[in-house]
Parts: sequence; C-alpha cells; structure tokens
Amino acid sequence: MDRHGHLTVQAVVFVLKRHAARARLAPEQAAGHSLSAGLATSAAAAGVPERVIAEQTSHRGAAMLRRHIREGSLLRENAAGATGL
Repeated sequence: MDRHGHLTVQAVVFVLKRHAARARLAPEQAAGHSLSAGLATSAAAAGVPERVIAEQTSHRGAAMLRRHIREGSLLRENAAGATGL
C-alpha cells in the first residue's frame, strides 16, 4: 500500500502471483495487465464511457485505453456468462 492506504501496482501483482501459485498456475505468467484489460473490456461492453474507464485504469490516452479493450464476442457468448457467472 502507498502512504494514502491505496493498493500499489506491485501489491496487486504480488497478490495475483500468490493466488496463481496456490491455483497451481505458473506465477511468472500472471500479470496485472490481464486484470486491467479485463476491467476495460467488461466496462466497455457494459457501455461505460471511455473517459470513465480511463480514470479507473489510469490510462492517459484514448489510443492506449483502446488497446486494452478486447473486441469480439468472448464476453457476450460464453457458457459461464449464460449461467450468470
């Protein structure tokens, strides 16, 4: 945590890698980028304005944010989504 009590990027990556190891996944392949891209993609699919997403993900430019937003039907057409997960 930083001096304001907020999670730092390093703290999030540490937690992510620790849980990846517990799940018997390769912790060296776990990265915060996937979390950021997942948030940006899910928010965009839900109709959240890019400006609001950028504030949450700390992206300064629209072009960089758009690289995090994954296109396609993966989030709309999947078995887990159909079950409410």
